[in-house]
Order: sequence, then C-alpha cells, then structure tokens
Amino acid sequence: MTLEPDDELRGPELPEGVLGEDDGESVDWHPMTKLWWESWRTSAQAQTFTATDWLFLIDTALMHHTMWAKGRWEFASEVRLRAAKFGATPEDRMRLKIQVEVPGSARVAAPPTSAGVTDIASRRSRLTA
Repeated sequence: MTLEPDDELRGPELPEGVLGEDDGESVDWHPMTKLWWESWRTSAQAQTFTATDWLFLIDTALMHHTMWAKGRWEFASEVRLRAAKFGATPEDRMRLKIQVEVPGSARVAAPPTSAGVTDIASRRSRLTA
C-alpha cells in the first residue's frame, strides 16, 4: 500500500484529566508525548486508522507519558512494540508493506544499459521465438 502524506490532522486530541492531579491541578501531558501524538495525527499512516487504532494509541500514549515524565524506561520496549504495529519506522513500514511517498522526491530511474549489453526481455523473446 502506498500512502501520500497530506499533513491533515486526524484522530482525537490527547484526553484531558486522565493523568490525575498534582496540588489540585490536572497533570498535563509530557511535551515529548504531545509531540509524539501530533506526529501520529499528521502521519500518512493515520489515513488508515480506525477508532480502535486511536484507542490503542491513547493507551500507548499513557505509557509514553509515564516513560518521559517519570523516567520509567521499562515502558520503552512496550511503546516500541505498539508503535511498530502502526509503522513507526522505515523497517516497520517495510514489514507492513506500507510505502510513504516522499513529496517532491525524484523517482529513481532504471540505470541506462551499456553499449553491447542486451536487456533480458529482448533476449527472452529471441530464445522463445
């Protein structure tokens, strides 16, 4: 599947009030989690996300927040595994057979054939004729 980035904002905002309170004030999401969440909302992959995907990612955002806000790095491997399900890295996208088209990138053309070298298609047609 090939997806073209469109920079459209998708999915819900991070929910308020789920992180508890500190001195009577609602705890805000860690800035790295906000950045992580917005990157998912604008990702090309978000074009394919369903409601259950977003709920799964909200659960993952809670782990991400705990990891950054409280230094609970034992959550890192679970966050990585969960993000991989949605194609977080180039390797994840290859495994999921997702290709994200890079805007403005030049397509790589086939290398020119050298003089005296016959391409395989013409060789096959001569042999099967």
